[in-house]
Amino acid sequence: MLSLKKLLGHDEKFFDLLEASAQQADSSVHHLVDLLAKLEKHDSPQSIEEFVHSRRKDKQITQELTEQLCKTFITPLEREDIQALAASLYKIPKTVEKIGERILICPGDLHGRQFQKHLQLLDQAAEAVLAMVKELRNGTDVATAREMNARLQTIEGDADKLELELLRDLYHGEYEAKQIIFLRDLYVLLEKVIDRCRDAGNIILQVVLKYS
Repeated sequence: MLSLKKLLGHDEKFFDLLEASAQQADSSVHHLVDLLAKLEKHDSPQSIEEFVHSRRKDKQITQELTEQLCKTFITPLEREDIQALAASLYKIPKTVEKIGERILICPGDLHGRQFQKHLQLLDQAAEAVLAMVKELRNGTDVATAREMNARLQTIEGDADKLELELLRDLYHGEYEAKQIIFLRDLYVLLEKVIDRCRDAGNIILQVVLKYS
């Protein structure tokens, strides 16, 4: 017999899946933090298997969400909101994987580069998104959602300033053309990960406002 609770979408599966997706996004950022930390110690990475695993796992979660949306009559959040948030979360590990791919192309060019500020901002942004997603299950109040999202906006603003500072040094410093292209692409992608986190936070805030 079909459960009425399941039919009405009162079960927790959508929140479980969204949280699992946010967790994979957070894990991918932790993999990147570890990778960049190793580079600072002059250790050259051999593969990005952890990044690939997080991205593939998140893709499976996104596909499961889509299937569950087709099977469930009434969902706890509007379908387009669930789909938009799932797509936004998936872009985080997908972008992080691209960074890992770039690093493997020429890891030697990163030796001696400092990424502490990037690492802090990346970690803060991913943790903020994970916390916001977890709050959805409990029915986040508007004030809390605004505060958490404002934190993400601040992180994103700091990342923009950092990218501009690094690009200024890159274009005015003594670098080979290859290094300029390589580092510029890496800086842009690092900032884009935080943009992805900000986008997810904006969607969550919109959902909370809609249901307030």
